[in-house]
Amino acid sequence: MRDSRVVVIGGGMVGAALGYGLARQGIETLMLDEGDQGLRAARGNFGLLWVQGKGAEFPAYARWTLDSCRLWPEFAAELAELTGIDVQFRQRGGIHYCLDEPELEAYRLELAQQAAVSDGDFEYQFLSPTQLARLEPHINVNIPGACYSPNDGHVNPLYLLRALQAGFLARGGHYRPRHHVKNIETTQDGFVLQTEQGPIRAEQLVLAAGLDNRRLAPMVGLSQPLIPQRGQLLITERLPKLLNYPSIYLRQTGEGTIQIGDSSEQVGLDDGNTPQVMAQLARRAISLLPALRHRNIVRGWGALRVLSPDGYPVYEQNQAPGPRAHAFSSHSGVTLAAVHALTLAPMLLAPRLSPLLDAFTPQRFKD
Repeated sequence: MRDSRVVVIGGGMVGAALGYGLARQGIETLMLDEGDQGLRAARGNFGLLWVQGKGAEFPAYARWTLDSCRLWPEFAAELAELTGIDVQFRQRGGIHYCLDEPELEAYRLELAQQAAVSDGDFEYQFLSPTQLARLEPHINVNIPGACYSPNDGHVNPLYLLRALQAGFLARGGHYRPRHHVKNIETTQDGFVLQTEQGPIRAEQLVLAAGLDNRRLAPMVGLSQPLIPQRGQLLITERLPKLLNYPSIYLRQTGEGTIQIGDSSEQVGLDDGNTPQVMAQLARRAISLLPALRHRNIVRGWGALRVLSPDGYPVYEQNQAPGPRAHAFSSHSGVTLAAVHALTLAPMLLAPRLSPLLDAFTPQRFKD
């Protein structure tokens, strides 16, 4: 007796993408979601599809990120056709703003290295003040420098999560909220999950529960060394068109609001927000986009990122023989959603993950 061939623990960005990818293959899949009381990283996601500045010292991640951004046009169109949900996918490029000269010089070296490890597939261009003004006429002309990459883009992360879950259901997946998993037992032919709503039986298991993977993974002989990092965000009132391209600090949403980030704090599992950090974000936003000076902030909140010790994804599978379990953790849930759904999920049907993903195992922290 089993409840599903595959059970995915986690209904956030990573779990929903993997669940959608499995259901898309016709695999009987059940997604267990703790619900909105959980520490959802998706709530704090900036919505970026971001390649530049990622993986200069980790070639596998540079390639994986670039592969995902190349899949995104197909992926967004598929979700829209299946669910009728427009995730506000835009991929006209993105701009990174360097806030001082040392940062600018360091970023030049970093992107040159990223281009080298990407075999030239990663595209970028540093912008002169005149070039930047043509692309973003409202940005402060006195910032030291900026870089444009056509590989980058952005989406609405909340619409994306909704579309992934709706697409999962449309493909025949089953979704159970309020199913916090308390314990996992391995049996001869699968797993028994003890949840707050009773036991669930699965033939195969996928852990995609964000920070809770730290607790769940050892129950099935896996390891997910993860660190919470708080980021705080601000949202302005709806405004006329002020930005043409997203950045890690500012992006204008499809509704016209300006989303403001990014901050990084080591505060454990506290996902609150603070006046001090909110003020810092606002000051930096005004220095980049002076037109915000007399505009209103309508919302602010904090959320926890899911980070490994080196900041890169952690992918793992248990060793045969016995029932198969996988664990996947990543802070790049939006950027990697396309490759998680279209490339990684089909791998779960094979005896092992592709050797191309060996670089992402937690073994790297032991070597």
